[in-house]
Amino acid sequence: MAKFFKEPSRTFSEYLLVPGYSGPDCTPHNVSLKTPLVKFKKGEEPALSLNIPMVSAVMQAVSGEEMACALSREGGVSFIYGSQPIESQAEMVRNVKASKAGFVGSDSNLSLDSTLADVLALKKKTGHSTMAVTDTGKRDGKLVGLVTSRDFRESRMDKNTKVKDFMTAFDKLIVGKDGISLSEANDIIWEHKLNQLPIVDENQRLKAFVFRKDYDSHKENPNELLDENKRYIVGAGINTRDYAQRVPALVEAGVDVLVIDSSEGYSCWQKDTIQWVREHYGDSVKIGAGNVVDGDGFRFLAEAGADFIKVGIGGGSICITREQKGIGRGQATATLDVANARDEYFKNTGIYIPICSDGGIVHDYHITLALAFGADFVMLGRYFARFKEAPNKRVSINGNYMKEYWGEGSARARNWQRYDVGGEGKMSFVEGVDSFVPYAGSLRDNVALTLSKIKHTMCNCGCLTIPELQRDAKVTLVSSTSIVEGGAHDVVVRDENVDAKVQ
Repeated sequence: MAKFFKEPSRTFSEYLLVPGYSGPDCTPHNVSLKTPLVKFKKGEEPALSLNIPMVSAVMQAVSGEEMACALSREGGVSFIYGSQPIESQAEMVRNVKASKAGFVGSDSNLSLDSTLADVLALKKKTGHSTMAVTDTGKRDGKLVGLVTSRDFRESRMDKNTKVKDFMTAFDKLIVGKDGISLSEANDIIWEHKLNQLPIVDENQRLKAFVFRKDYDSHKENPNELLDENKRYIVGAGINTRDYAQRVPALVEAGVDVLVIDSSEGYSCWQKDTIQWVREHYGDSVKIGAGNVVDGDGFRFLAEAGADFIKVGIGGGSICITREQKGIGRGQATATLDVANARDEYFKNTGIYIPICSDGGIVHDYHITLALAFGADFVMLGRYFARFKEAPNKRVSINGNYMKEYWGEGSARARNWQRYDVGGEGKMSFVEGVDSFVPYAGSLRDNVALTLSKIKHTMCNCGCLTIPELQRDAKVTLVSSTSIVEGGAHDVVVRDENVDAKVQ
């Protein structure tokens, strides 16, 4: 007969952390959220670590170029979605790697034949008022001019006026040469009282911008996750079908870490993919695998050679795998089971393989619980899809700003490779929905708030590092009545939009 697990499958919402002793040094300022991203041997340092325990999901609606740069600035990693042509995914990775800390790739580009109407439309789309004019109209073309809000007056100009008639021409621009340091670029900006400095190579091709407004921002990003050349760390998703073509293109583009994007990782196809990477690149290419929900799945992928392993099936807010197929496991239970297998594997082999809790995060405190349950970091989709840096569109619904958010298994994404079980290359049925999430503004502000909550909670638990939290946290199961008690109850919550008259 089938194997039955004795304990029910539980979610993070069914648990609370119990406070521990907080000493005089146990303050949020002293908390370190640094955590390993890839496996390492006992006594050694991992080749890649995160400065915050957060990565963005391999999704069309979440992880694009802007998200990758923004999250790397905060200390995390984005995994550029793989449900797109190999060439376009590699180009996205290449563009992120071309963005050094403080050096921003141009996402607002015009040609000489563009019009004022094009300028206004581009400004509305990107929100940026500085636009490069290149010979090709693309970000890497030869820079021939610049358009800023000071170059035109919308109310007094014909919308059909050509950009070449009102732009600031190249010979009137102050530019920096490719290879200039950030410090040197900022010196030029301050010396000439500029708002931006275009960076060009010897052929006048546009390489990046350095903005005055980013000077203070750069100083305020102590957690920036950079490689040895001060470029942003970026990941990318692959599948178990075209990896022999996709992986070389991504490696050539400069990707730092790969992950097999699959709803279910306990399969021969994932093993074949990892082995192909090892045969062709050895350990120089880091690759994560998953998803799994128990110790058996973890051990399989660990023996296959995965650098980190993702945990979770069916827990995402847009995922309906459990409804459609009846497979999965509560995220809390799955994370705990896999973490126990990870610890046992480390004890027996001396190799520590980080695990990533993927899905099931509804509230910020769920991240802290996931870490306490043994996860080294979490992967988030809905959380990041709400921000302006996500590649999905912002729309207005009933007067409220929302962001589009769809699952990779939805009819919209049609990412059949993520749900590949070795059959024909097509989707038989959907495993995700198309939805909206409330727009939340910038990534920086929201992530800062979330990290503050995590650090304060860790201090309440008497822990200053994630390993301490994994070792010393005290967790209690709560009843349904206790969950209700945890929120506002037995009161009428004040509505700020309603005036209360004193009688």
